[in-house]
Amino acid sequence: MPVTQTSISYYGLNYVEHAEQDFTEMLEHGCTTVILAVTEFDFDFWRPNISRIVDKAHEMGLRVLIDPWGIGKYFGGEQVSLFLQNNIENRQVSALTGEKLIAACFNTPSFRDYFQRFCLTLAGETNADGFFWDEPHYALPKSFASITGGTGEDWACRCSVCQQKFHAYYGYEMPRLMTDDVKQFRWREALFILEDTSRKIKELKPEMEITCCVHATLNSYYVTEQRGYDNWDMVAASPYFDVFSTTIISWELPDHFFEHITRRTVEIAQKYGKASERWLMGYYKQPADFDQIDRVVDLYESLGVDRLSAWTYRGGHGTVLAAPDALKLWRRIGDNYQRVLRKKG
Repeated sequence: MPVTQTSISYYGLNYVEHAEQDFTEMLEHGCTTVILAVTEFDFDFWRPNISRIVDKAHEMGLRVLIDPWGIGKYFGGEQVSLFLQNNIENRQVSALTGEKLIAACFNTPSFRDYFQRFCLTLAGETNADGFFWDEPHYALPKSFASITGGTGEDWACRCSVCQQKFHAYYGYEMPRLMTDDVKQFRWREALFILEDTSRKIKELKPEMEITCCVHATLNSYYVTEQRGYDNWDMVAASPYFDVFSTTIISWELPDHFFEHITRRTVEIAQKYGKASERWLMGYYKQPADFDQIDRVVDLYESLGVDRLSAWTYRGGHGTVLAAPDALKLWRRIGDNYQRVLRKKG
């Protein structure tokens, strides 16, 4: 099966006429879909223009997905969070130190309400084609795992809400070490907010598509990231998600890692009847040899990936996370997008 969708993420949510020029460039680069990275500030300040930008993208022939980018520092992203600015409580808490972290606890009613209001408002006010759940995660652990050990000893979240939920379910106090019960609890609670929100979006607009993008980690017998969504079977099995996506891999990692992650992504997606999506790193870092981009795209195609995506528009040109040769990287990604779409016919 050929690749059916080529996406690019986009930050420019201010003026429709500016977005129109950028959308023209995206189309020239072979993009079929734009992922609008909507920040909490965009929602709070620029919301009247978001629906107009969605409509302009559709008018020009692009599909549109909305990414609640970095919301509460629960999703991936570099921007600041209004929720954290306005909430001293409802934050994730370190299991070992008890310190509050710079991340919302998505198991609290406060953040769940905030997240759903954000998403359901945009679902109702715009004609977007769907939503993109962008690297949802617990704040800790963040360190790399050893071959036989676990990740760093500390983890989140052990706030009062999580402790109460854990005790109500298991009947004993939530441990400070990451036991099997803690792992199961974290997986189940992490999935609830996304499933519940996805269900409500589909009740509002059944045609809306939900992509869930999780971290591209080994998740082997010995090495598991333990950030809440590392049980890929549990994520992909959800009836509320349509696309199973695994996120960006650094160009510096070996070819066999790309193959391993991609093969597992496709296998898991197919197992549960979902479309598969793999990503290209189009910002910050670039391959030493740009031909590597062609080879990775060929690998994705050969392993049966349904959709390609890249972060971000113009290689992040003009931002602190721009690739060294941002526009050259953007052109090469565009060349590959055009190449795979020609095969689609």
